[in-house]
Amino acid sequence: MPKHTTTLPLSLPAPRSGTPLYHWFYEELRSAILEGRLKPGARLPATRDLARQYGLSRATVVTAFEQLKSEGYVQGKVGAGTYVTQVLPDELLQVGGISHGGASQPRRVAWSDYARRLKAFPEAGLRPPRAFRANQAALDAFPTLLWAQVAARRLRRVSAHLLAGGEALGYRPLREAVADYLNAARGVKCSADQVLIISGVQEALERAAHLLLNPGDAVWMEEPGYPGAAIVFRAVGAIIRRVPVDSEGLDLRHGQRRWGRAKLIYVTPAHQFPLGVTMSLRRRLALLEWARRTRTLIFEDDYDSEYRYSGRPIPALQGLDRSRAVIFAGSFNEVLFPALRLAYLVVPSGMVDRFAAAQSISMRHAPLIDQAVLCDFITEGHFARHIRRMRELYAERLSVFLECARQKLSGLLEIPEVEAGLQTVGWLKRGIGADRAAAAAAKYDVEVVPLGRYASGRLRREGLVLGFAAVDAQELRRGVEQLALALERCR
Repeated sequence: MPKHTTTLPLSLPAPRSGTPLYHWFYEELRSAILEGRLKPGARLPATRDLARQYGLSRATVVTAFEQLKSEGYVQGKVGAGTYVTQVLPDELLQVGGISHGGASQPRRVAWSDYARRLKAFPEAGLRPPRAFRANQAALDAFPTLLWAQVAARRLRRVSAHLLAGGEALGYRPLREAVADYLNAARGVKCSADQVLIISGVQEALERAAHLLLNPGDAVWMEEPGYPGAAIVFRAVGAIIRRVPVDSEGLDLRHGQRRWGRAKLIYVTPAHQFPLGVTMSLRRRLALLEWARRTRTLIFEDDYDSEYRYSGRPIPALQGLDRSRAVIFAGSFNEVLFPALRLAYLVVPSGMVDRFAAAQSISMRHAPLIDQAVLCDFITEGHFARHIRRMRELYAERLSVFLECARQKLSGLLEIPEVEAGLQTVGWLKRGIGADRAAAAAAKYDVEVVPLGRYASGRLRREGLVLGFAAVDAQELRRGVEQLALALERCR
């Protein structure tokens, strides 16, 4: 379409009171373009002429022109004039209006084997927490104001180096802080060079699975166990071998007798998910010796070991390892808040290069500013103080929960000793089915999870998973009373 000049014969209404002149002028020109009063290719008068015609300053007109240029409504250069663009940005966005000559049909895609094995991870509910929401911390007790202050200080002194990105493994000072914390608090033996900062344990599982497993490789998993790990292992084509959990943790002898060797063993030794038992030192040493002899790798998921209420903490499995067989993962998302999306993976020194290469491919530049804020939160002592405060809060809530359960749930639900974590299992009286109990509890506005959802087959005993950390004492008392009513109806 040829370009042509216009004298802009438009009748522009007077600007509204309080509206900046440049904004009024910009809106009127944009409306004239969209309504077709200014045609595509129309050349606009010079800014001086427009300023004189409408009694505006030239700066006002120039500002409106620049805004229209930045949004794609006009184009041009100094000395060559300004023209309405041939294709307006609004038209480019109207992709839905393109005719396909008939009803649109979904395109057939030749999915990969990996894609066909994928199963979506269940979305977390957005409802306010209620008794007995599992796997959730007391988010209302997180020091958001303090976090905002730490973040503001970091942003005020942010450097160009930080904005440019860094190592694939993550922000070096944070990796050093994580290594110091793990060595001191968890008995992990590592240096910052072995620490990889990631978004969560789920990403750590996927990274390890892609790097270490081929289709057909065997993976031992605890039964019952964490379903998110099973989703990842199935997606890469691994064969999952279920190994039962007893009072000492993963039943190693059962796995040896039934399954023999495995390429990888996934365990939660500090606080087994979801039963809550702690793997004994005897069992840990036996597992490590078995891994050494069979050249098996171990993935240790240390998802919430910070919160321990009784018993002496046992060092991480990784800290006892002498054959460099253990990959260790933990998360700040569980301890601080889920939206943080920062966790860590500790890999044996001989595996670092491969894990770093995979990280650099999947995430070219890590979100270093968030990592720097977390680093400051740790090194300034706020993280340790927060852990202490939350451990005290959760211990108080656990005490309320157990006391109420003894009074109201006796004969209906047996709750074992709770040593650590944010939730526990409750064993149902024989004759009460877990699925039926959960459905009945929901009618009383109580949230429980049948234990069977964490198992691949039928369990020897029916149980419920109950969280106590996410809600206050009053809600815990209400929850126990309502759960008792619900279970009575299930007798």
